[in-house]
Amino acid sequence: MSTWNKISFIVQLRRMVMLWRRTAARRRCLPPDIPVGHVPVRVGCTCRRFVVPARYLNHESFRKLLHKAEEEYGFANPGPLAIPCDEIVFEEILFRVARSELVTDRKQLRSLATLSELITQ
Repeated sequence: MSTWNKISFIVQLRRMVMLWRRTAARRRCLPPDIPVGHVPVRVGCTCRRFVVPARYLNHESFRKLLHKAEEEYGFANPGPLAIPCDEIVFEEILFRVARSELVTDRKQLRSLATLSELITQ
């Protein structure tokens, strides 16, 4: 990615964050069925609603979907995050992201257990 593209991307992200902050300041509350730390997402042509943990948005698969959504809808899309993806494909991505997160957690637990064994010896 060239320097110009990086700068342009950063400027777009700042605009998006400012827009989200303004929107959040106006609303001040989420619908009651959305837990803290989660994001509502509309997927597919039927606009099926999913509630996704916000940490999933950092996953590579989600970043690709977000980039695709940006290309199709732009940053000024009102309402919940809309993702132009087939519902079945989105469910598969959710499953894989959750599974990869579980594997990462297990690896961290194993390394912590090994570390604690080394400390106690």
